[in-house]
Amino acid sequence: MGTYQQVLRHKPYQRVLLKLSGEALMGDLGYGIDPEVVSGIAQEVAEVAATGVEMAIVVGGGNIFRGVKAASAGMERATADYVGMLATVMNAITLQDSLEQLGVPTRLQTAIAMQEVAEPYIRRRAIRHLEKKRVVIFGAGSGNPFFTTDTTAALRGAEINAEVIFKGTKVDGVYDSDPHVNPDARRYQSLTYAHVLTKELKVMDSTAIALCKENNIPIIVFNLSVPRNIRRAVNGEEVGTIVGGLCEIR
Repeated sequence: MGTYQQVLRHKPYQRVLLKLSGEALMGDLGYGIDPEVVSGIAQEVAEVAATGVEMAIVVGGGNIFRGVKAASAGMERATADYVGMLATVMNAITLQDSLEQLGVPTRLQTAIAMQEVAEPYIRRRAIRHLEKKRVVIFGAGSGNPFFTTDTTAALRGAEINAEVIFKGTKVDGVYDSDPHVNPDARRYQSLTYAHVLTKELKVMDSTAIALCKENNIPIIVFNLSVPRNIRRAVNGEEVGTIVGGLCEIR
């Protein structure tokens, strides 16, 4: 039997969840949303959707508001997290608009009810949209404070029976230390869930990793800024770092 990478990356996926950080949407700006970056991401998602892949997306809100940072500055934590959830909806609406301008059928579902702009999150409805080849964007996190959008990605991925979670970042995988600080940082090709948890590697928060481990959902961390990386990842090509239960530490 081959390595986990060889077994997993041999064919295109059919249903995937893409996790986008809020920071990914602001590009080189110090704050907010860069329309060109959003347009570029939408174009890549459109290309993937055109192949028939069922795609769901969870969007963060750190480019607009970070609940943890606000809480550390004195804001009540639950309140700060709710504000952060609303920031994710702003990003989600922006991404939805970019996708629809490209002719991609898209549905936005939010964990906090706001019926004028989005559907409420309903698992069966989300799965039905995916079956009809509509891109589904999940906004407002999980609807609960004290949980990150990484955890939301793991939760929604399990709920919709996603084959894999792709996490688009600004680096080309998972390193043993910060590559921006340490030029000798080592990039992993593959990791186990247990290694990520015990070494506290910055892949996703521990709750998200535990959810993926329990539901056996692999995570692939890759550089979102490299053109066509989303397409390559969905096609099963070796992109970034893979985290999974059967992985070798390489």
